Amino acid sequence: MLNRSERIADFLAGLLTGIVLLILYAPVFISAIFSLVEVNDGRILWETASIRNYISLWSNPSVIDALANTAIVAVCAVTISTVLAIALALYAEWPGAMFRRGLETAIYLPFLLPPIVTGLSLLVTSAQLGINRGLATIVMGHSAFVLAVAYRLVLTRLQSMPKTLVEASYDLGATRLQTFRYITLPFLASAITTGAVLALTLSFDETLISVFLAGDRMTLPLRLWAMMRVGFSPEINALVTLVLLVSLILAATVASRLKIGSSNQE
Repeated sequence: MLNRSERIADFLAGLLTGIVLLILYAPVFISAIFSLVEVNDGRILWETASIRNYISLWSNPSVIDALANTAIVAVCAVTISTVLAIALALYAEWPGAMFRRGLETAIYLPFLLPPIVTGLSLLVTSAQLGINRGLATIVMGHSAFVLAVAYRLVLTRLQSMPKTLVEASYDLGATRLQTFRYITLPFLASAITTGAVLALTLSFDETLISVFLAGDRMTLPLRLWAMMRVGFSPEINALVTLVLLVSLILAATVASRLKIGSSNQE
């Protein structure tokens, strides 16, 4: 049982947390409200509430094109980074692995550096290789950026796998490929899924790297930024709300996957 002072302290801590969250997320709620109603001379016209701004987004070809590009980039980047994360984690845990520290430094560096540095570096690299800026360079940049997250999750899960499982598989006559398919891969499935969803979240929201690598192709965050440069409109508020909603859903999915993974390990 908590005494009076401890209950007061808990109440004040909860109140302070609520105030901070309200200040942080108030702009989100305001954007959501303004995407549904009209504002005239500083007055909110509640009687005009409708979803027409969301409907009009789907009739905007530039937004649809940006959404399609975002989906293509996210799926390709997540696929590439997941496959590389599995391969690199397996190599890092191999007893004969060489230059492991240097390899991990190369994996983590694009994620730890400021995005503007990562984007500029990838821009110079693609220019030196003669690769025109477009979806291919965006995929390359996003893959390098999210690889660290997928690799860390897969490696942590791999390190927790009992060695006796692999040894038992070999003792029963399984080949390396069979052991990987039926033992290692199912054990890593939760980490792979969580890493893929988290990588998808990061790729969906990434803007600075895309600015350097996009060329004449637009992703959804870049389209939103371009629309905001000419002034705010109800459509912008609707698009902001949708982007934030998708981001929150992906973040909640990652949090639930991490919680499930922690419970399974316990």
